[in-house]
Amino acid sequence: MRQEYDFSNAKKNPYASQLKKQVTIRLDEEAINYFKSVSVEVGIPYQSLINLYLRDCATSHRKLNLNWK
Repeated sequence: MRQEYDFSNAKKNPYASQLKKQVTIRLDEEAINYFKSVSVEVGIPYQSLINLYLRDCATSHRKLNLNWK
């Protein structure tokens, strides 16, 4: 390994802003089973499908209409 490295011509990673962050969320079994069944139909992993759905909701500013009683 070198003693010194020259980073003067280094470039910032253009994909750094697109990296995913691992989180833990609690989902009910019915929701997981739904996304797993849809993922089998479309041929992509269910976690990627959930991410695509949530990203679509965020970009379109979709909100739930919740009324607590």
